[in-house]
Amino acid sequence: MQRIYYYYAGLVGFFGLFFLQLAWHTLLFPVSGFPTALLIIMTIGPLLLPFRGFLNCQLKSCTWMTYLSLPYFAHAIAEAYVSEPERPYALLELTFSLLLCFGAGMYVYKAEKI
Repeated sequence: MQRIYYYYAGLVGFFGLFFLQLAWHTLLFPVSGFPTALLIIMTIGPLLLPFRGFLNCQLKSCTWMTYLSLPYFAHAIAEAYVSEPERPYALLELTFSLLLCFGAGMYVYKAEKI
């Protein structure tokens, strides 16, 4: 498989995570006891740190995206186990975080083989 397809898979995972987190905390299940803006900054902020380099296909930023997807994976597992009404969104988060992790990771791995 060509290396660029792994990058596209990572992009789908990134934008899926980004829009899912945004919709989850604002539209689908808004939290009443915690400021929504702070929650969005906490969930989306880490994704935006290496975003510019990730869009430019820089290997270091792709590696960081791989690392940053792992807390989203852990959150998805915990949320799917704990909360029944939020389970479909947690499983979507799980899918997108794995797609980001493996897509960006394989993109970097294939670059080092060349």
